[in-house]
Amino acid sequence: MSAAAPSSPFGSRALPPPSPRRGPALRRARVSALGGGGEGEAGRILDPRATPFQILGLDATACYSAAQLKAAFRARVKEFHPDVCKDPENADLIIRRVIEAYQVLSGNQEMMVERNNVDPFDEPECEAHDIFVNELLCIGTGCPYSCVKRAPHVFSFSDDIGTARAISQGNGEDDLVQLAVGQCPRKCIYYVTPCQRTILEDVLASVLMAPYDLAEAAVLDSLLTKAKFENNRYTKPKRGAKSSSDYVDWM
Repeated sequence: MSAAAPSSPFGSRALPPPSPRRGPALRRARVSALGGGGEGEAGRILDPRATPFQILGLDATACYSAAQLKAAFRARVKEFHPDVCKDPENADLIIRRVIEAYQVLSGNQEMMVERNNVDPFDEPECEAHDIFVNELLCIGTGCPYSCVKRAPHVFSFSDDIGTARAISQGNGEDDLVQLAVGQCPRKCIYYVTPCQRTILEDVLASVLMAPYDLAEAAVLDSLLTKAKFENNRYTKPKRGAKSSSDYVDWM
């Protein structure tokens, strides 16, 4: 007699074949070189056809205040920060798209249209003559090399937390400002462009709001590092040679 087949806890039904293990390519749809979509919110943000409203997860038919736009921007930054993003390969591109969308909707539309939605942290729009103080590092009124004392026409102490901040812009070539920047013991004063400063100020304001958000603080540090690197590489656009139709008799 043949040996009886081993009993199965599932009865006489044959067990289904084991499903193949899904690799990274199946677990997460990658973005193609042509800018194809992915899965979920990340895919919608990376879709080249996505509008700024869609990128920030907003209803295009609704009217939003500046505070609501900031809130939507902060939520996206928290969700897709490279340290927590589920798609690390595309995290930088996602954040760039979020920044561009926020710039368009927050009032910088004309400049962004002229620059074809270029990220100011990748390609600065001009020389960095604006001033930004990272108040997370600033010593404040107790600083022995106070920038407020060095250049009071540009810096002032904030009334709420006592840190220094810029109150006047476009003074990057001012000798007193350069002295203040060079002598800052915490190295927390940066030369930035106007577009960069707008974004940095919004991120800083969000970080300073209670409760303190480490993820947004990391975003701020990353943007400052990128701005410093790219601004040092910036070169002015070359001017074309002047031509004249005036006749010159060389004889």
